[in-house]
Amino acid sequence: MLVSMTWWCTGVRWRVGAGPVLGWYAPGRGERESALSAGGEIAFRVRGGRRCLGVRRGGRWTVCPTGAAVAGRATRAQCEECARVDRAHSVAADTFADDPRPYHVYVAWFGPGLVKVGITGVARGGARLLEQGAVAYTWLGRGPLMAARRTEELLRTALGVPDRIPYERKRVLRARLPGAEERAGELAGVHRQAVALGGWPESLERLACEVVDHGEVFGLAALGRSGGPGGPGAPVDQAAPGAPGGPHGFAADLGQAVEQLTDGGVVAGTLLAAAGPDLHLSVDAGGRTRGSGTRESGMWGPGTRELVIDSRLMSGWPLVGLGDAAAVDTSVAGAVTVPVREIPVVQGGLF
Repeated sequence: MLVSMTWWCTGVRWRVGAGPVLGWYAPGRGERESALSAGGEIAFRVRGGRRCLGVRRGGRWTVCPTGAAVAGRATRAQCEECARVDRAHSVAADTFADDPRPYHVYVAWFGPGLVKVGITGVARGGARLLEQGAVAYTWLGRGPLMAARRTEELLRTALGVPDRIPYERKRVLRARLPGAEERAGELAGVHRQAVALGGWPESLERLACEVVDHGEVFGLAALGRSGGPGGPGAPVDQAAPGAPGGPHGFAADLGQAVEQLTDGGVVAGTLLAAAGPDLHLSVDAGGRTRGSGTRESGMWGPGTRELVIDSRLMSGWPLVGLGDAAAVDTSVAGAVTVPVREIPVVQGGLF
């Protein structure tokens, strides 16, 4: 990842059929992207402070007029004023009731018993579901914006499902998930309940259940295989004695998550998976990257751990690649020197 200090990270973006990329923006120079692929190295050093990126609309950035500073722990690289402008122009604000574009209503699956309903523009395809880190989803209906909104609210109330799920809950579920068949079965059941309900607006077309699974796109098979209590690759029902488990339990060692970036901090590792804004890396217990992206070359071993970085924490920072000899202190090259925390254990039956 070799980037100029004049380029500011904008986080992970998803495009249907094209996989994830890391976005960059420089006022007056436009945008560019760095492709992300499983087995590739992610290695960068933070240089300078974090600032508001402004507002992006219609594929173009409007620069923050004050270049305001943004707190390191914030998951949105915007000052209060730019965030207010952004919200005012979002579909969620319901300020465009006469929007002529068609919208999809969907149900998304994130883990056993954890589903949500929402809407997204038909023109976006499944991009919104990739951005949310949905493991699987199916469309429920299609129609005008306000009809889609009314249907979303109807389904939330009747089915008792949320329209928002915290990323922390999604994150802890990914390493120990049932197979694609079980995921599809649960979604199909929710779909049947949803389309059987009365009260749908006449202008919203009900759609057949066609489950799209992102397990392979995200690379989820590589997660939960670090050298924890169950050993590399141990299924949840073969975890170490005394470790939380069960059909939907989790091994005790779920790795760590980056809390925030700091000026001068380094993050380096091998990319295991990317889901929504999250990048899952393999690092050794001391923080240094392991191997060149294959299990045979040392991607996994007794000392490896998983480190998750929410790319929203990367947005608004100027980052430089560790390959830039002029920008990196070799004494910390390959180390993880930013604040991290343990990912909490989630036991079966919580949901």
